[in-house]
Amino acid sequence: MASEPHYILTRDYLDNSRSTNPFHCGSRINLHHYQWVELFGYRVHPRIPTQDSKLRIADIGTGTGFVRYLATRLPSSAQLDALDVSFDAMPPREWLPPNVTLRRWNVKEVVPDDLVGVYDVVHIRNFSFVLKNDEVKHLLSNLMQMIKPGGYLQWGEVDVASWQIIKSKPENKINALALLKESTQIQDPRLRPTWIPKLGQHLAEAGFVDVEADVRDAKSNSAFAMHECNLIMHELIPQKTGDEKAAQKIKNIMPEICKETKDGACYVFSRWIVVGRKPEA
Repeated sequence: MASEPHYILTRDYLDNSRSTNPFHCGSRINLHHYQWVELFGYRVHPRIPTQDSKLRIADIGTGTGFVRYLATRLPSSAQLDALDVSFDAMPPREWLPPNVTLRRWNVKEVVPDDLVGVYDVVHIRNFSFVLKNDEVKHLLSNLMQMIKPGGYLQWGEVDVASWQIIKSKPENKINALALLKESTQIQDPRLRPTWIPKLGQHLAEAGFVDVEADVRDAKSNSAFAMHECNLIMHELIPQKTGDEKAAQKIKNIMPEICKETKDGACYVFSRWIVVGRKPEA
């Protein structure tokens, strides 16, 4: 097997937006953002103040650019920093809002001096496929360093361990969907994370106060759309892991997965947003 990739997905147009494969959903990361907002009803947790004209927000692992969705909803004077190891998924710089900056940085590494204690809000989401269970505490230490005293961390995740299959009718078949889970999760330990339900505890242990978890399960009609959106991941992951056997297995069962989905079966997850505040100095 090839060496372990930093990120388990591909960062290309298939992962970010459109797919020409008839078994792929219409979008993935970009669509998932809107599905996430529909599920929770907000982009920034209602507890977090965002009216300050000098507000500064960091988006960790920005991907396609969470902060660009915030730009029209915050004061134009707010500074929105997108941080990631790659900006391949972002639009051209000329098409980004003027108050959005890009900075290449791996959040697992030492926090640069000019990023220490400067953010009112640090946002991070969808790191379950990036972090191993024993890396969460170190990452929280880095995030804490970045936040101003009294500032906030907002962390959103899909709880992969909550994976279950639902059916519109008891008699609907789910054999291929069950095999998909097995064939995917065996490829990398990061595809089997167990730390998400403990995230609030981890924040408290890291020193955050007023920790609150918002846990949502999508209703069946929204869950179905999320399921279709996520199916593309199962063909992208073997491209990064180099697992040709898994890739062929998933390719072979994908037509049956799509049939089971059309007939009324899909997999669902719980989704979490956990917020915490850095104590005042």
